[in-house]
Amino acid sequence: MPIRLLPPVLVNRIAAGEVVERPAAAVKELVENAIDAGAARIEVTLREGGQALIAVADDGCGMSPDELSLAVERHCTSKLPDDDLLRICALGFRGEALPSIGAVSRLRIVSRPQAAANAWEIAVEAGRKSPPIPAAAPPGTRVEVRDLFFATPARLKFLKTPRTERELAVDMVRRLAMAYPRIAFSVTGDDERMLLRLPAVSDRPARLAALLGRDFAQNSLAIAAERGGFRLAGLAGLPTLNRALPRDQYLVVNGRPVRDKLLVGAVRGAYQDVLARDRHPIVALFLDGPDEEIDVNVHPAKAEVRFRDAALVRGLIVGALRHALAAAGHRASTTVAAAALGAFRPAGGAGAGHPGHWGRFAFPPPPAASALALAEAADDFPAPAAPAGESPTPAPLPEAPLGAARAQLHGTYILAETAGGIVLVDQHAAHERLVHERIKEALATHGVARQSLLLPEIVELGETQSARLAARAGELAEFGLVLEKFGPGAVVVREVPALLPGLDVAALVRDLADELAEWGQALSLKERVETVCGTLACHTSVRAGRRLTPAEMDALLRQMEATPNSGQCNHGRPTYIALDLADIERLFGRR
Repeated sequence: MPIRLLPPVLVNRIAAGEVVERPAAAVKELVENAIDAGAARIEVTLREGGQALIAVADDGCGMSPDELSLAVERHCTSKLPDDDLLRICALGFRGEALPSIGAVSRLRIVSRPQAAANAWEIAVEAGRKSPPIPAAAPPGTRVEVRDLFFATPARLKFLKTPRTERELAVDMVRRLAMAYPRIAFSVTGDDERMLLRLPAVSDRPARLAALLGRDFAQNSLAIAAERGGFRLAGLAGLPTLNRALPRDQYLVVNGRPVRDKLLVGAVRGAYQDVLARDRHPIVALFLDGPDEEIDVNVHPAKAEVRFRDAALVRGLIVGALRHALAAAGHRASTTVAAAALGAFRPAGGAGAGHPGHWGRFAFPPPPAASALALAEAADDFPAPAAPAGESPTPAPLPEAPLGAARAQLHGTYILAETAGGIVLVDQHAAHERLVHERIKEALATHGVARQSLLLPEIVELGETQSARLAARAGELAEFGLVLEKFGPGAVVVREVPALLPGLDVAALVRDLADELAEWGQALSLKERVETVCGTLACHTSVRAGRRLTPAEMDALLRQMEATPNSGQCNHGRPTYIALDLADIERLFGRR
């Protein structure tokens, strides 16, 4: 079959398959265009999840009739004034979105420049363009996309339900709204139902609080760090505020929301010893850096970026997040206490003084006689006996966040009294974290102990990979892995970390070679050492069921207050629950 040039309509439909895979992708492209146009207000309308109608209206700079004609042609853009692909300062730059959308839908654009006397309208249906005609409209631009994918019916089979597509489109607007708090956004769905309304605000924290809710605002840590010309800011949730899926991780690079593997991996690496592997933190991070150090032209939908120095960026994110988590000390999220209180709140309308169901427990109303007998029996109930040689009088409350230990419950939980309430501590989880941090500190102080292999292990690799590993041999030795080049395409491993018994040396070396090729930084070994630290801590910490003396319980509380990350164990579970006296009084109808 001879080589031939494809017709423009078919070319645009192929491009649409790369750029506009679903309604949310079209929403992203159109909203980005509105942001680039300098809009202060952007209104999005969705019908049937965006399949029937997507309308995006803005009050930006608008377009003249000549510009309208060019806007729906491939590779026409106003966003590369110097034709420099290394300095891309706009969100859109390829010049493919509008012609691609027009190739698979019925597209209508009405635009009016700010100083123009009237607006102009252009229509594109399945790739066929009509000439611009005069129209009536306020300054700005309104883009309507009707019957998306009607020209490519096969694509319709791969769309989800209208509700799912609508949620994905709204989430896309949320991500863009995070990056641009000074712009007002709104999204309207079927039957004029308001799906999202965000007024313009002056700062980023206010926008984040509006989008992510009060729980996140109260249980997040401020992030601010700088390295090598890159600046990182935003908020990171406490480990005990986590999710089963990573969908609540918002990452923005130079104003561009992205889903980048490097950034997601850096977040996971920062939380890896305070969260279980199947749990994910909530973060909203904003990374700004020199345009020439970031390549945004690596993905048709601009969803990924590439960094010239990936190791620097990963190190900045991991370091900043870990520093913030360590500075949080023993702090745990308030949602832990809220969940505990929720288990005891009355259900079915029962309140203080009324019989009913409290959480998962039902209490029938006692007869008056039984209540009297119970009150009399209480007078005869013996008070807890104090240990020999100790005063039965409770010790005064210390000026400490976790208070003074008053009792041990079921050999597992420590009950402490604070000036403003009570604290319930899981002794095993708390001590597990203390031991873990102690092991990490010892590793940082004395280095990783090494163990020589009785028979050095030879690992076959490619020439490039073996050379790359040999070049970083000094750094790897600091982590306890001693290796050297062994002929062409192989390395020989002579010593391994003593903390990693039963280590699969060959698999580890190959993983390190792959990561050096992708990130330029050896992190797997360090992360594996930390994982083993967690395992050691779990097996050497105070077990549930062990009786502790009052002095031991108080010592545990004081150590928790002085230890980073002690609000959660190595798996992300809370180590304690703090209940305010006011909340307890509400449970008993005293407030």
